[in-house]
Amino acid sequence: MPLPTDVRVAEVETRSARTSFRTPLKFGGVPVTHATIVTARVRVDLPDGRSAWGSGSMPLGNVWSFPSKKVPVAQSAQAMEVLAERIAKRIPELGDRAHPVELGHRWEAEWFRLADGVTRDLSLGDPIPRLCALVCASPFDAALHDAYGRLHGRHVWTAYGPEWLEHDLARYLDDRFKGERLATYVLPKPKPSLPLYHLVGALDALTDADVKERLSDGLPNTLGEWILKDQLTHLKIKLNGNDASWDVDRVVAIDRVATATAPGRGFTFSLDFNEQCPNVDYLLDVLRRVKEKSPAAFQRTAYVEQPTARDLKAHPENKMHRAAELKPVVIDESLLDYESLLLAREQGYTGAALKSCKGQGQSILMAAAAQKFSMFLCVQDLTCPGQSFLQSAGLAAHIGPVTAIEGNARQYCPGANQDWAARYPGAFTIRGGRIETGILSEVGIGHSPPEGA
Repeated sequence: MPLPTDVRVAEVETRSARTSFRTPLKFGGVPVTHATIVTARVRVDLPDGRSAWGSGSMPLGNVWSFPSKKVPVAQSAQAMEVLAERIAKRIPELGDRAHPVELGHRWEAEWFRLADGVTRDLSLGDPIPRLCALVCASPFDAALHDAYGRLHGRHVWTAYGPEWLEHDLARYLDDRFKGERLATYVLPKPKPSLPLYHLVGALDALTDADVKERLSDGLPNTLGEWILKDQLTHLKIKLNGNDASWDVDRVVAIDRVATATAPGRGFTFSLDFNEQCPNVDYLLDVLRRVKEKSPAAFQRTAYVEQPTARDLKAHPENKMHRAAELKPVVIDESLLDYESLLLAREQGYTGAALKSCKGQGQSILMAAAAQKFSMFLCVQDLTCPGQSFLQSAGLAAHIGPVTAIEGNARQYCPGANQDWAARYPGAFTIRGGRIETGILSEVGIGHSPPEGA
């Protein structure tokens, strides 16, 4: 039976903004120089007429979510903007009344249907991937959770128990979760603070010798300068995946710079190949050689992210069991739903990357499943600035096993953070390598837009 707290979406508003990157960020061999950020406002109501607005935001990361040799980058960006517009128009027409997690679950198939329509209408060379459709829908999903919390006058992370969400987890996962509730797997209060993973891109300068043209904008130009400024302890290392010697030397060089810049400081690394490794043997070779050249750098490596192709069904040969004996191996691009999580486990993956750009509801469901299966969990970024970064930080702060949060918009598009950083300086100012996340406990999703935002 429907609960009296269930809501219906009555109205949706959107706006988009383009932000340029301070320096290019290389993803999967493609340098990214700008982003389009969609901000959604959603009004939900109850049968008695009460209503409230919520807000959500997300960059449309087309290079990450829609890589294609047949669709130019400019066209995939256009396709995502068109799809976001169609999602905004469609949501109020659906008329469903339920909890935000239930609504998101019901509506996923509709987003994929709309994506197919955009593919046809724009005559795209490849269909819009499901991952891309999830990214387009994510600002609306975040706004829905925010509006739900605001309507009921509470922090939405306290509203995932049975008195709010009608169904148990078996409805969204499988019978192994019969009788289990989502609230069991989330923290009602955010963790006070988290270490921040600083991204070391493949194009980023490590030392002064690597700087081709120094930027005079008051921000660091080298890894060493960033380490000193923010007292960093966690580094996410982007690797190429097609040149083992370069990848090994890059890890060792970053370790050398980090430890020389801050002797005695404990550093933690993650390695991100962005699915460019041709096979698991390549990954094993890189890990072996890193360990030989720098046992300390190998020891500092906490996990490896998505080393090989994202389509797990198409590449069953890429089994990660041997690599996972050395370090947790985490799926990111491959994680689309519960089925993909189960397949990844079969293929030897031992961890999962949560991303708010795949939707608040789906991210929490995947976090619940991963915890039950004792998988390694992390929360990662999509170069999320401003509000979208706070959504990501809130997700990390409410999932118990997550020990750090990635946030690289401060490196690549800091201007898009300014208004939000003025309102929540603790979440955007790195002290001792950490950000404050306990402040993200307001009514709604945890934060409120600044004036005029």
